Amino acid sequence: MSPPVAPPGWSRWLVPPAALSVHLSIGQAYAWSVFKPPLESALHLSGTQSALPFQLAIVMLGLSAAFGGTLVERNGPRWAMTVALVCFSTGFLISALGAQTQQYWLIVLGYGFVGGIGLGIGYISPVSTLIKWFPDRPGMATGIAIMGFGGGALIASPWSAQMLQSFGSDHSGIALAFLVHGLSYAVFMSLGVLLVRVPRSEDRAGTAVGPSAFEGVQVSARSAVRTPQFWCLWIVLCMNVTAGIGILEKAAPMITDFFADTSTPVSASAAAGFVALLSAANMAGRIGWSSASDLIGRKNVYRVYLSAGAIMYLLIASFGDSSKPLFILCALVILSFYGGGFATIPAYLKDLFGAYQVGAIHGRLLTAWSTAGVLGPLIVNWIADHQKEAGKHGSSLYGLSFMIMIGLLVIGFAANELVRPVHPRHHVPAPKEAADGRREQPA
Repeated sequence: MSPPVAPPGWSRWLVPPAALSVHLSIGQAYAWSVFKPPLESALHLSGTQSALPFQLAIVMLGLSAAFGGTLVERNGPRWAMTVALVCFSTGFLISALGAQTQQYWLIVLGYGFVGGIGLGIGYISPVSTLIKWFPDRPGMATGIAIMGFGGGALIASPWSAQMLQSFGSDHSGIALAFLVHGLSYAVFMSLGVLLVRVPRSEDRAGTAVGPSAFEGVQVSARSAVRTPQFWCLWIVLCMNVTAGIGILEKAAPMITDFFADTSTPVSASAAAGFVALLSAANMAGRIGWSSASDLIGRKNVYRVYLSAGAIMYLLIASFGDSSKPLFILCALVILSFYGGGFATIPAYLKDLFGAYQVGAIHGRLLTAWSTAGVLGPLIVNWIADHQKEAGKHGSSLYGLSFMIMIGLLVIGFAANELVRPVHPRHHVPAPKEAADGRREQPA
């Protein structure tokens, strides 16, 4: 299958909206916490159990991105977006059946396994193409698209809360909400499938879009995973994601718990609004911090994410329950770093390994997200469940888990400091690189 090549005169600025249509849709995953309390009530689940579909979805995101990265590079972004559309929408339809029949395993299978494959393929579908279209500003380009994934919950969170209020929060209402999600996202993602294009060879060479994306160091995906740089970045991403996703997955019940014993408790609708605010910070961080990385460098911006993130967690753990504005502000900053880390990592990879197979390398690195998708929710939910069993309540449910997050961010900071340029023995010879670039273009 040949990827669709842009005709002469095609504007590269049409590619980010195509990517956004997919990323805004699959970004619904960040609104999962809105469904947690209704599912726990309707299906009699614990907090750890209700997190399982989300956790499995993130695991499958990383695995499908890792194993599908080479296929995405070979078949192009339209193929990848089509696969993402089918899997993501089908996952919601299976989940709707599971909620209606009260078969929780179908929700795990649909949203977690099938939908998670759609998440992974959809997430990496535009990355390599965007870097080829925008070799002069890779951080900004990937940030524009990937901010959609962070901003998906900005739409999905209030939309889901409104549907649950209108349809009811019992198993039938949840099923209907899942059904509407699946059908609506199928329509919206189709816009990206129809609009996306890859650059022509003369565009890629630099005559139309600036300096070539294939100048400088080029490393194959197979060689990249054998370098210490790849695994340092794997640790950096895993630690940064674990710290952010720990708050994001449990955001709605977390803010409710933190202020349950105060004079200003948080209602369910206000908690959904908090999830939407986190999504806005996640989205803003993706475009803001990734664009900043084009100016100050990838390594420096990760220093900010990891060090300042640890400080924010310390402030929440120490003073969060005494000041709602402080809690919200620190959570927003953490989520901006979380989103910025995702949007900056493709450009960091391009800096280290070149654009030759950056999409496939990015897919393999996203296994760090799979790991973090299990670690973050598991740490926060498991500790909160056990603290609750011990008779604790309010902010005391989360103190220990926040201290663990600080430690993980320190580990990530150390790994980032170890990143160095890739040794020349891993570089792809220029003639092979050029030949592979020509083979990507249809005859």
